[in-house]
Amino acid sequence: MQTLQMSIYVLVFLVVLALLFDFMNGFHDAANAIATVVSTGVLKPHQAVAMAAFFNFVAIMVFHVKVAATVGKGTIDPSIVDHHVIFGALVGAIAWNLITWYYGIPSSSSHALIGGLVGAAVAKGGTGSLIAGGLIKTIIFIVLSPMLGFLFGAMLMVIVSWLFVRSHPAKVDKWFRRMQLVSASMYSLGHGGNDAQKTMGIIWMLLIVAGYTANTESHPPWWVVISCYSAIALGTLFGGWRIVKTMGQRITKLKPVGGFCAETGGAITLFVATALGIPVSTTHTITGAIVGVGASRKTSAVRWGVAGNIVWAWVFTIPASAFMAAIAWWIGTKVF
Repeated sequence: MQTLQMSIYVLVFLVVLALLFDFMNGFHDAANAIATVVSTGVLKPHQAVAMAAFFNFVAIMVFHVKVAATVGKGTIDPSIVDHHVIFGALVGAIAWNLITWYYGIPSSSSHALIGGLVGAAVAKGGTGSLIAGGLIKTIIFIVLSPMLGFLFGAMLMVIVSWLFVRSHPAKVDKWFRRMQLVSASMYSLGHGGNDAQKTMGIIWMLLIVAGYTANTESHPPWWVVISCYSAIALGTLFGGWRIVKTMGQRITKLKPVGGFCAETGGAITLFVATALGIPVSTTHTITGAIVGVGASRKTSAVRWGVAGNIVWAWVFTIPASAFMAAIAWWIGTKVF
């Protein structure tokens, strides 16, 4: 990759902008991790966000940086990356996140970032600047992650229902209130492990472009890793309350047993995807798991209209963020 002349001020600005996106990722997606545990009454909101933020950061000790490598080296052609492309990608993703947060729409921060990269890269170098392999994996999992979440959530709900069919409802509720603490923690661990690495990949790409680290390195600098996990944890700590109600109760009514199954199903999906180095949407995953839990009881338990509106937001995320990123790229070329 050709090293570009980039002032230290521009580099610092873009690193700060990337960490701002990471913070907003935690802020925007906090509802994914805490909505079920709050809406079932197991934890108060401030307790839930503190727990989720802790496990977002603890993920630093659990997962390898395969997702960061996919985002940083396997999405767009490194030879066309410069500070304008990074600026466009981040602004496009941040703008879409702000719009969807304001309207309480649980869209994907992950796919907003991927869309941002695609839009800025295509604006500069055309469609030939895209790396098909990395994008195909991401696109496949746009469909596969909610399906896996649905499958695991529904299967767990059926298994749990059979195991506790003769148990008193009050006893089951009490038991799964405790178990939901475990499942919510595991989901937050998976959320931090997958999502923090996406920003990590962006900063890693930026440092390679600026000549501060080699393209042959298999691991980003440790200050990047720690900064990204810290930023997403802080974002989660501040929470995204507008989205909690949609995720927790508007799709389907959840009890602690349902919350446990949804969170566990979502966590399994995130663990598998992160191990494979695939940047998936935590929003898509947990939504699919919640729908699966509701549908396993009866199809009428799911508010399919609400779920349908969420799916439309998923469909528009990548093209919308790509469009805004292309505009931001053009503005960036005129400004610096």
